[in-house]
Amino acid sequence: MQMNTPPQSTIRLTRRGRVALIATGAVVAGTAVAVPLLGLGDEGDARPTSLVIPEGWRSGQIYDAVDKALALPAGTTKKSIPKAGLKLPNDAEGNPEGYLFPATYPLKEKATPEALLSFMVNTASRKFNGAPVAAGAQRNAMNVYQAVTIASIVQAEAASKADMGKVARVIFNRLERGMPLQMDSTVNYALNRTTLRTTTSDTRVDSPYNSYQRMGLPPTPIDNPGEDAMRAAINPPPGDWLYFVTVKPGDTRFAATYEEHQRNVAEFNAAQKSGSSQPTK
Repeated sequence: MQMNTPPQSTIRLTRRGRVALIATGAVVAGTAVAVPLLGLGDEGDARPTSLVIPEGWRSGQIYDAVDKALALPAGTTKKSIPKAGLKLPNDAEGNPEGYLFPATYPLKEKATPEALLSFMVNTASRKFNGAPVAAGAQRNAMNVYQAVTIASIVQAEAASKADMGKVARVIFNRLERGMPLQMDSTVNYALNRTTLRTTTSDTRVDSPYNSYQRMGLPPTPIDNPGEDAMRAAINPPPGDWLYFVTVKPGDTRFAATYEEHQRNVAEFNAAQKSGSSQPTK
């Protein structure tokens, strides 16, 4: 399982222990709204009236979008974080990744980066700090921040909303068995990129986000998940899956054994040769 931020139903190479293949949909709901990024008012009105933040965007993408929406120099929004007074959990240590909630935000005439970031974080806090999420996190022996971190991985890895629960279960199963997560999306986060292919050298990068070499969860979320991913993270379905691979768009196979997974990978390879599993844009 690897995680990226490519479009929904894209397929990429993964190495979960050995060579495995998986699909990722980090942008999931965001794919449909990424263009247009900004909602404009009446035709001819140059000033955008709303800002769409897709599910699965990283904080850097959001900072850039706010800069563009408010016609500010690049880097302005990121620099505003220390003075924004964001009400983040202590575990976040001032890093808003995971808490810039994906939604459509109105852009008032005197909107500022600080106000927009606060709006996003406060929205996330309302969504994530309610009793159902807290209870779900506790039921799975984790705190809410850890649940958001798992949700961010689910958001990046799941090829569809329907797969989110199973992806979450794979994460829990691997954690419980003391297995490294081996998710490409965490490696891509460490390298500040998205890609459909992860090389062996990529998996050797020295980073706390390298889930091939580091055990447990990454130190922070790797993107900003939506409610569906969060629900999956706190209430995954029962199952013994440890691997998954998207054989072709819409056909993700989850396996409990490496032998079963190898058979699924063989089907992926056959489908790829026939041209039926080419990544969709």
